[in-house]
Amino acid sequence: MTTVLSQKGQIVLPGSVRRQLQLEPGDDFEVSVEDDDTITLRRVTLPANRGLVDLLLACPSPFEISPRDTRDTEPPVL
Repeated sequence: MTTVLSQKGQIVLPGSVRRQLQLEPGDDFEVSVEDDDTITLRRVTLPANRGLVDLLLACPSPFEISPRDTRDTEPPVL
């Protein structure tokens, strides 16, 4: 499988590779040079909470956060 470096320095990963590795736009990669003609592209480990916001927003039950009453609160004692 081959690909071409664009004038902007971009390389397109073939669709079959993206599907096999379940790559998505925005995924982070580490690039390193191994020797004169070998470049390694390694996906950076995904953060544990990746997608958490999307999951919470997809909650089937609507929820609302009530405004906090600040009249009776005191600043914390340090």
